[in-house]
Amino acid sequence: MSETFKPLIYVIEDEQDLGELICSALTSFRYDVKYCPSGEKALEELHKQQPDVCIVDLNLPDMDGMELVKHMESQDLGVIIVSGRDGLTDRVLGLEFGADDYITKPFEPRELVARVQSLLRRLKKKKQESVTQFQTARFANWEFKPNSLSLKHSEHGDETLSRAEGDMLLALLKHPFQILSRDQLLGDNCVPYDRSIDVRMSRLRKKIEIDPQHPELIKTVYGAGYMFTTDVDWE
Repeated sequence: MSETFKPLIYVIEDEQDLGELICSALTSFRYDVKYCPSGEKALEELHKQQPDVCIVDLNLPDMDGMELVKHMESQDLGVIIVSGRDGLTDRVLGLEFGADDYITKPFEPRELVARVQSLLRRLKKKKQESVTQFQTARFANWEFKPNSLSLKHSEHGDETLSRAEGDMLLALLKHPFQILSRDQLLGDNCVPYDRSIDVRMSRLRKKIEIDPQHPELIKTVYGAGYMFTTDVDWE
């Protein structure tokens, strides 16, 4: 997250009237706001300065907003999708690509501000909690560094997790051989779409399991949650 006194929010929205309305609502709550009417403009600004949160419309004039969300996946920032697409497929895909929240149009600007505030609190809490206590975890020939969300295998190379995947893996690694419920794994990332945990778990298993269809490291305990089933060493 940026180190300015006021959080920096990028509003990426091609409808100028709506974009200006969102910017005005956020500015009234003392956020620094930058308006980007296109995906190209957003990428240009992202290369100049990383914001704390990006609000991304999916129907941009020059690219699909999902592509932009996926581009942001590995960056240390929050993402809220705003879209007229209200189908389950788009919601799940947005979460799969690393978005933290999804709000459908039309919406009240004050509701969006509340979601931004909630997301900023979660990001601040995670930043305070995740870095200092644990530096490196080692398990099953893997080495995981929560600070950089990097995974390194002794034989199979490196992987980089999204923040959501990293948070979920960290929760499992902190509590090996314990059943963690869906709510415990999602924690403050919990959003009102039941499939979000399934999507993130599937992506995580594809990265760390030898056979994701028959996982050995992260077992499903039906009706209860998930359990990490090997020893973890911390340094």
